[in-house]
Parts: sequence; C-alpha cells; structure tokens
Amino acid sequence: MRIGILGGTFNPPHIGHLICAQEAYVQLGLNRVILVPARIPPHKHVEEEPGAEHRLELCRLAARDEGRFEVSGLEIARPGPSYTVDTLEELHSRAPDNELFLIVGGDIAAGLPEWREPERVLSLATLAVATRRGTSQADVEQALQSLRGGERARFFEMPTIGISSTMVRRRVVSGIPVRYLLPDAVASYIDNHRLYRSVAPR
Repeated sequence: MRIGILGGTFNPPHIGHLICAQEAYVQLGLNRVILVPARIPPHKHVEEEPGAEHRLELCRLAARDEGRFEVSGLEIARPGPSYTVDTLEELHSRAPDNELFLIVGGDIAAGLPEWREPERVLSLATLAVATRRGTSQADVEQALQSLRGGERARFFEMPTIGISSTMVRRRVVSGIPVRYLLPDAVASYIDNHRLYRSVAPR
C-alpha cells in the first residue's frame, strides 16, 4: 500500500492540514494518510502547549469522519524528541511492504539536510512536497541535490490556505469564532476543555 505520513504539532489541527492530506492522497495516488502528532518536535517549540494527549485527541477528532485518514500516537507514546527517522523506522518495521510518502511543505523539505539522518529518511520514504508560495520546487530540488534519494522527491499542488494553528489559538483567546477554520468536533473539544484560553494576543 502507498501510505502518506503527515507529521506536525497539530496545535490545533485545522482544515489546512486536512486539505494538505487530501491533496497528497489524490495527486499521489495514496491508499491512506496517517496523521502523526509529535510529542516533542526537535526543531520547534510547541507554543501554548495544551498537552500531547489533547493534541492527539484533537487529531483523532479531525480525522474521524474521513475514511482515507487515520491517526497514529506512536510519537506521543515514545519518550524524548520526535525524530522523523525513528517514526519511519517504526512504521517500516510494522509493515515493510508498504511504500511510505513523507508529506511536508516546501520550506520543511528545503531544510531536510539539517535533520537527523536525512539520507536514512529518504531511504525509508519518498518525500512528498506540497508546493505553495514561499519556496519553489527549484529551491527544494537544489537543497536536496546533495542527499542520496533526494532526486526521488514528488511534488503536489497545495491550494493557498490562509489558516495557521497560531491564528486559530489567537482567535480562541480573543473570543473570535473559529467555526469553518476547524472541523466542528475539534472546535467543540477546544471549547469544552477550555484549551488555548491563556494565549496572549499579539
């Protein structure tokens, strides 16, 4: 099976994440996309962290009505920083016949040479890069040219979605509605558990 892997903090997951997963699924002919929330991102501080278990549940709610998507808590369960290479190793060991596609934005893909064991990452999964404003396909190809396996990167078009998790959190603390930016179940969970209420507007 052709399996897409979409990692991130998902703090919270919003429709932009789901659209990215959908576009990768359709354009790359995937059989499934797995959302993998990170416990401790190695290169990013989790702002206004509600707790890893809350973020995992938010992902489950975001994906629950979409049969093409599933959620894995393997990074949440694993102690220490959530290195992608470790996640891919584990997924490969569980189902070695699956073909893995690591779904990332162009800016993330261009920084792949700085990751832990980038060539091992590329040997375990094909890089699936969402093209959007800010980082061109040529920029990504140039960044990957020194890495064995970088030439196998696949690109798919991602609509411009002016939504970010940071924006959602700021709207929540300001009392501005977030409906239509998030799946309804995600918005309800955030409201019921009073998440992100202490974020200082900027």
